[in-house]
Amino acid sequence: MTITLPRSARLSSSADAAPITLAVLDMAGTTITDDGLVEQAFLAANEAEQLAADDDALEAMLDYVRVTMGYSKIVVFRHLAGGNEDKAQRANAAFESAYRQIVADGAAEEIPGAAAAMAALRNAGVKIAMTTGFAVETQTALLDSLGWSDIADVTLTPAQAGRGRPFPDMALAALIATETESVANMIVVGDTANDILTGVRSGAAAAIGVLTGAHTEQQLKDAGATHILASIADLPALLGIALP
Repeated sequence: MTITLPRSARLSSSADAAPITLAVLDMAGTTITDDGLVEQAFLAANEAEQLAADDDALEAMLDYVRVTMGYSKIVVFRHLAGGNEDKAQRANAAFESAYRQIVADGAAEEIPGAAAAMAALRNAGVKIAMTTGFAVETQTALLDSLGWSDIADVTLTPAQAGRGRPFPDMALAALIATETESVANMIVVGDTANDILTGVRSGAAAAIGVLTGAHTEQQLKDAGATHILASIADLPALLGIALP
């Protein structure tokens, strides 16, 4: 299923359209399954640092976590810790440790068709940037667990780019790192409203939502998605690229 929104013409094959040469892709929920794993790691962080005082506070915390999916995790924990930087840092460390253990246990898997889609894009000359709100070590663990250490041209985290989502820093850092000519040659793809906002704020040719992760079709539309796909597996077709 592909829902094409008004700015879809920017991905057309017309003579005056800029070719897409860079795809900036989110990880958890977009190319890698989430299935509640991020929330599971947040619950481990809460257990370690007692961020929520009672069940009502815990539910409010999880609501905030869901709204801010895609953010740099330390930014989320600074909010949850009420500005206590030491507590936020400890909670973030507990979260990253818990998520890496989840990865080590084999719970994170490829979104069906993700690797094939990325291979098709790269074969067609489209560079791949993998971005995440996790720490560098967790991103590396995720990629290694799937045998994806060489699947992207560049990998980025907020710590490497400046600021995390919904700011445009990671997308623009990817553009610079890959020497992409213009934002008109770049697309941004993700499963959260914050991924979409990153694409919109970066000036990318398209901000493409996928329905395999945290946020709904309506949330992605409200954030400004130019296209919504059932899955990353549908991305090559949107770009007119055939699978091998």
